[in-house]
Amino acid sequence: MLKFELLLCGLSMPLILHAQQQPNIIMFLVDDMGWQDTSVPFYNNEQTPLNTRFHTPNMQRLAKLGVRFTEAYACAISSPSRCSLLSGMNAARHRVTNWTLVKNQQTDAESNVLDLPNWHYNGIQPKEAEGKIEHATAITSLPEILRNNGYRTIHCGKAHFGAGDTPGADPTQMGFDVNIGGGANGAPGSYLGIKNFGEGSRFAVHGLEKYHHQDIFLTEALTREAIAAMKESVKMEKPFYLYMSHYAVHSPYDEDRRFSQKYRGVYDKQLQAPLNENETRYAALIEGMDKSLGDILDYLEQNSALANQTIILFMSDNGGQGLNNVRQGKANRDPNYPARGGKGSAFLGGVREPMIVYWPGVTVGNTENNQRVMIEDFFPSILEMAGVDKYNTLQVIDGVSFVDVLKHPHHNYKRPIVWHFPNLWGETQNKEEGYGAYSSILVSQYHLIYHWENQQLRLYDIVNDISEQNDLSREKPYLVKKMSKMLSKYLRKCDAQRPKLKSEKDLIPYPDERLQNAL
Repeated sequence: MLKFELLLCGLSMPLILHAQQQPNIIMFLVDDMGWQDTSVPFYNNEQTPLNTRFHTPNMQRLAKLGVRFTEAYACAISSPSRCSLLSGMNAARHRVTNWTLVKNQQTDAESNVLDLPNWHYNGIQPKEAEGKIEHATAITSLPEILRNNGYRTIHCGKAHFGAGDTPGADPTQMGFDVNIGGGANGAPGSYLGIKNFGEGSRFAVHGLEKYHHQDIFLTEALTREAIAAMKESVKMEKPFYLYMSHYAVHSPYDEDRRFSQKYRGVYDKQLQAPLNENETRYAALIEGMDKSLGDILDYLEQNSALANQTIILFMSDNGGQGLNNVRQGKANRDPNYPARGGKGSAFLGGVREPMIVYWPGVTVGNTENNQRVMIEDFFPSILEMAGVDKYNTLQVIDGVSFVDVLKHPHHNYKRPIVWHFPNLWGETQNKEEGYGAYSSILVSQYHLIYHWENQQLRLYDIVNDISEQNDLSREKPYLVKKMSKMLSKYLRKCDAQRPKLKSEKDLIPYPDERLQNAL
């Protein structure tokens, strides 16, 4: 451990020179991981009860080398975040606002009240498909730009940015040279090699047939293949971009027996009860993901020049599950504590993420930064890290590079964060807990949520009330009005789609129109 930290810290030793000038970049994305599902603290630099439940020594290892971002955000659902990462667009603009799966099929829950817009349920597509596939957004993708600038681009794990039977479902059509296990499916049919990773189901993970009938966990198989792909890139003397996009920790909660016994029946001080089977398996999924990170770090350690030329970014695609049919404890309170809500919810539990960046020779180890980052910001940031400053895209880029903050931690910039979900997630429609069709905006310390169905506006001070329990909308009507204008202006700029009530002919008013109509 000490050897690795001395090797990679980059604080007191010069970088080891190598013929390759462009850095390697690893984007390590976890699926459905909540911001507290780790032993690394992301809240007030103190361990929470959830932090003590989980064991992620390799996230701790990475955090000691790099910088923890304490206000990193993504969309509340998987596909929108992944499309934003690949395109640099906010979900309001790319219109892939819910999860994708089958060509020409929406995945929303049905409603007797709302008519939902024809969002882009076929996902993002390569620019060559522009105008050829309905309900889709053609883009110039991040990996395509990197590939055009000398990178070998590797996709490993979950894709979930294009519907089945469209080009966008295939990572090799979206700019990746290599695809390991990626397709239209947003979850694995099974994590178990003995079950062939769900072979025969629409959620089967393909491309890992060599591991079929083996007693191996999907997270491990993907990691082995990712390391092999990196080794091949090194042999080719090409810089690589590895999109290590784990299916973990998404359901199904198959048992990872390498780690599950550590958690089974253990008394949890937050829950004041022993961990149940779901929570036991979930914790094992987390630790298996963490082992993957450690294996990659170990591989880099084997070659000092490679280690010093490799940037690692760690992120999750949405908040952790917040419902007690999946997680243990009180729904929307315990699973992402102290944040409220979970995956699919407008509250912070649905959108706040664990984010770590390690850039040898640039980031200062074991530090934290409160710069707000949104998922589309990774697009311009990664390109800047790669030294790619001249590129054209089919799409408008909404993301803001955070590279300057990495280089100059005190250069934080103010920017609003906007979420747009004019959809109905299938697992719950509990508007009180932030689910259902909504848009929201985060400015300064205030979070404004607009529920499209009942046109309710709610306001929370996330600095003094991170659990978002005290609605300030009646106390601060001037602030509600100001933020409603900001949110509406952004949605209009993106030509964002809106639902309408089945009982009305017109679309539901924007937030500022709702306030004007109420006068």
